[in-house]
Parts: sequence; structure tokens; C-alpha cells
Amino acid sequence: MNSIKKIATTLGLGLALTAAATAGDAMKMVDEAAKLDVKKVCDVKANGAAKVLAVAEKYNPAAVELGVEFKRLGIRNSVYIKGLKEAVKAKKPEVTLKYKAKGKEKKKTFKTDYAAWRACTFAVRALQQVKEADKTYRLAIPGDGFKF
Repeated sequence: MNSIKKIATTLGLGLALTAAATAGDAMKMVDEAAKLDVKKVCDVKANGAAKVLAVAEKYNPAAVELGVEFKRLGIRNSVYIKGLKEAVKAKKPEVTLKYKAKGKEKKKTFKTDYAAWRACTFAVRALQQVKEADKTYRLAIPGDGFKF
């Protein structure tokens, strides 16, 4: 019985340390993303769709890990990135995204440049908003810091 408790304690401690290390990596990405200028980094005309896609691929996993991944028009940002990868690889002018909404399979088509801009902006802004929330959440508390 004692050995089972030791094993369970060791495994629990290992899981806690792994989760803490992973969260630390995500917070490093948050700090890095907070310093970026979204308009410059996600400009498809200046940087090209492939480079903008690389930025989105870099920052979106941290957003998913923190639970702040953007979802717009029923489509998660990871779906934008996945569809965009295929379109850039095949050099297609449009991206067709397949997703599920209300239990049904749906499709939506976007221009490749627009989908790249959207995926990049959503990935970076999600992390920037996490950083902004640390400073401004107190403003959302009624009566905190305000004199009536």
C-alpha cells in the first residue's frame, strides 16, 4: 500500500512540474507577442503569405495552450492555419476551410491573403490580450479604484 502511495505521489508531482514548465513556455510566448506590431508582422503584401503563416504557426499553439484561441465565424484559428498551409503549398488563390458548426459539416472560402492575415492577427492578438488583461482587469471590477 505504501509503494502505491509513493508511486501516485511521484506521478502527481511529475505532472505538476510538467504543467508548470509548459505554462512557463506559453508565458514566454505571451511576453514575446506583446512586443510585436501586428500590422507590420501580419502584412501579407510586405512579408508574403508563407512568412505570415509562419508567425501564426509560432504563436497559435501558445494561445491554444492558454485557452484563448480566437474563434470567428465559427472557425477556430487552428483551422485557418491548417487550410492556409495547404493553400500556400499548392499556391492556390483561395482557401476553403471545412469546420463543424451545430453538428453539421460546413465550408467557407476566403482569399489566401485574407486568410493569412486573419490567422496571423488572431494568433498574435490572442496572446497580446492575455498580457493586456494582466494590467487592465482591475478596471472591470465595479468600485475598485473609482470614487463615487
